[in-house]
Amino acid sequence: MADKAREDEAIRGGVERLTDAFSATRSPAEGEAAVAKVHASFADRPVREFVPVLVERKARALLSNSSG
Repeated sequence: MADKAREDEAIRGGVERLTDAFSATRSPAEGEAAVAKVHASFADRPVREFVPVLVERKARALLSNSSG
């Protein structure tokens, strides 16, 4: 349970960082949706330690590639 809480907290931090980084081109809802989409793709992965970092990186790439 503590691991899930830690992961959830890290994911929320990633959403905040992405919202700040893309505030000029993306709405907060778009950042949250990108994170949710990427996070869902890791749902069946047994090793969770690096999931928040990977989610943030993939969501950042998703938001970057679709901007413009």
